[in-house]
Amino acid sequence: MKTRERKQQDLNALTEQLSNSKSAMVVSFNKLTVNKDQEFRNQLRSAGANYQVVKNTIARLAVKGTPYEGASEYFKGVTGIAWTDNDPVVLSKAVSKFVKDNADIYTFKAGVVEGRVVDLKQIEAIASLPSKEELISKLLFVINAQAQRLATVINAVPRNLAIVIKQIGDAKPAVQAEQKSEAAEATQEQPAAETTVEAAETTPNETEAVSEQNAAEPEVNSDVAPETEQSAEQTGSPDAAPEAETESAQEAEPEKSE
Repeated sequence: MKTRERKQQDLNALTEQLSNSKSAMVVSFNKLTVNKDQEFRNQLRSAGANYQVVKNTIARLAVKGTPYEGASEYFKGVTGIAWTDNDPVVLSKAVSKFVKDNADIYTFKAGVVEGRVVDLKQIEAIASLPSKEELISKLLFVINAQAQRLATVINAVPRNLAIVIKQIGDAKPAVQAEQKSEAAEATQEQPAAETTVEAAETTPNETEAVSEQNAAEPEVNSDVAPETEQSAEQTGSPDAAPEAETESAQEAEPEKSE
């Protein structure tokens, strides 16, 4: 049986440890075997937590004036307290999983996280969150990914510049060859163009000469036309022919009589 001094030492030690912790879980159990008790302690130790089965009176005195005082009403029956000064998510994961897997032995009473009393559903919600180490790992991954992208972009600038310079260097001979080819084609096309220009200059003059000739022909026809009309009148008139014959006959008769 513990003496009064021993009980006071246990109370002081529990008070000091709880005052330095960030979160605590209060559980109860029945029909507990040594193996299950040891398994539960190992799980909590792996999570960086401490665990102790305490008397309810000492537990109430230990949490008095601390953030865990709100859990005093749950110090009834068999009481075990698990606490940690590390990430509360890790402790929540360990306790909620073990209690769920061994519901016939362990019962969850209450939890205190950052001075707030929570129930089992809230503990399970906290347990579903990523732990501090997981968050740091994800944050580092994001930072490294961004750094790698930045490094890729920075390295791409000189690489792309070198590619552009090389493409310009490769394209220059091709441009020069194309220019020479165009100059040669222009030289070959120049005589043909001059011949076309001369033909174009000669054609208007010839056209004017033909036009003048055509214009002159109607004038000649107009001058000849009256004479033709007169001849037609002289040869073609029916009355003029008898009169001419009569006059010739009359002139011939006197000559015979003489």
